[in-house]
Amino acid sequence: MRAVLQRVTRASVTVGAQVIGAIERPGLVALVAATHDDGPEQVARMARKIAELRILRDEQSVGDTGAPVLVVSQFTLYADTRKGRRPSWSAAAPGPVAEPLVDAVVVALRARGIEVATGRFGAMMEVSLVNDGPFTLVVDT
Repeated sequence: MRAVLQRVTRASVTVGAQVIGAIERPGLVALVAATHDDGPEQVARMARKIAELRILRDEQSVGDTGAPVLVVSQFTLYADTRKGRRPSWSAAAPGPVAEPLVDAVVVALRARGIEVATGRFGAMMEVSLVNDGPFTLVVDT
């Protein structure tokens, strides 16, 4: 699995004209993608990283502070741009494989007591956020 974590002061996801997920206080936006060989072990590691990385202010984690997380599926994190001008998406898991894995990350975070908002898998989403820092990391399991 791969994620881009952004420390934010607030963030939301809109589909059409409807806000479907939002965090209204400082926390993280986690853009999450799965590849073909990901499974429960990668889900557990990704949830642990999102919850425990000490990347919030004063070197605290989401788990330490109770900060919220907005999880948005983002298959494009596995784009291969090494050849030509058109990215290849072959490393990204197909929807029927990826969706349950991204959902499992959300479930694992909630099981830790973390407040999680989400986007909608496969939808054309507008993600709005206010970066805090800015502070952005790429996390691979």
